[in-house]
Amino acid sequence: MRKTFFSLILLISICSCRLQNNVLKQVSLSKDPVLTQVFENPHKYEVQIIYTRILRKDGTVEFKDYKYRVDPEAYFYPASTVKLPVAVLSLEKVNLLNEDGVAISKNSPYQFENDSVSHNIENDIEAIFAVSDNEAYNRLFEFIGQDYINSKLTSKGLAPVRISHRFSGESSADTLTRQMIFKAENGNLELPVTYNQPADSLEIFDIIKGVGYIKEDVKINEPFSFALKNYFPLETQHNLMKRLFFPEAFDKQKTFQLKKEDRDFLIKSMSTVPRKLGYDETEYQDGYGKFFIYGDSKERIPEHMKIYNKVGYAYGTLTETAYIKDEENNVDFFLSATILVNENGVFNDNDYQYESIGIPFLAELGRQIYQKELNRKK
Repeated sequence: MRKTFFSLILLISICSCRLQNNVLKQVSLSKDPVLTQVFENPHKYEVQIIYTRILRKDGTVEFKDYKYRVDPEAYFYPASTVKLPVAVLSLEKVNLLNEDGVAISKNSPYQFENDSVSHNIENDIEAIFAVSDNEAYNRLFEFIGQDYINSKLTSKGLAPVRISHRFSGESSADTLTRQMIFKAENGNLELPVTYNQPADSLEIFDIIKGVGYIKEDVKINEPFSFALKNYFPLETQHNLMKRLFFPEAFDKQKTFQLKKEDRDFLIKSMSTVPRKLGYDETEYQDGYGKFFIYGDSKERIPEHMKIYNKVGYAYGTLTETAYIKDEENNVDFFLSATILVNENGVFNDNDYQYESIGIPFLAELGRQIYQKELNRKK
């Protein structure tokens, strides 16, 4: 009897210890109503979360991951988060082209065939991170093409992934890229168009969602299929962020081949808020593209708080992947999360609960994880 009693006490102690050590479990049991509403029905909201502590010892870096309902087979629409790898791979491709004797840079003007409007890759990347500009993403998508995107990410161990389309427009899924003409130091450079493979239908869990959708202003009373949409699972996003900020922790062939100045530019762009690039602060407040911690606030983000991230929101799904660094308190960590807020189950009707449920949830989630990191440092 005594042995059974002590065994029971030991079991309770072990379970209690595991609960205390499972940070996301603690957060999921929070009494905050913003979190409770979602965590009491995580299946409905399709919540997935990854939080990573960064452990430093003797000049090396290790990662301790905590996961909540993470499953690469549980589909969510990644929306604008796919702009992150496209931006990174565009910078990498410029470097690779230069190794082959092409004299262009991220500042080199370019235009499309039969189009007189000039752009450059640097401005495109700044717009992607400041206000999640779709046209800037589409131009970079033309620059590298979907086959290049997927093969490069997979070769770096960033899989599963399938980025197959541009944003908006009848040509969003075209497999042929447009002719691009760069003004190089030694004259005009015409990049060849690329022919890409058409996307196969995804065959994973929950790829068909809801009870209906809107098409050409008409409601279709059938579930909506995401089978031909982009596929960028949360863990793939999270691992990409690790490679960007701590490349020394990975084999070189698994990281992005960027010049120091290009990497510095990319990282700066990821943390810059819209007002610093001249956007109207009344429309694009600091938290506009920073859901974690500040998404539900109109206040400016303190200068010592750096949030290097990419958000995405469409079809009722909100997603963010971020490296968060408090320079004043020497705190840094990775956090990625996704949530679906589509109460009526109808897609493409723009009736989503972003402001009432989704963004407040991500903001409070970020605050609670940040507070735990502060406490850990103390």
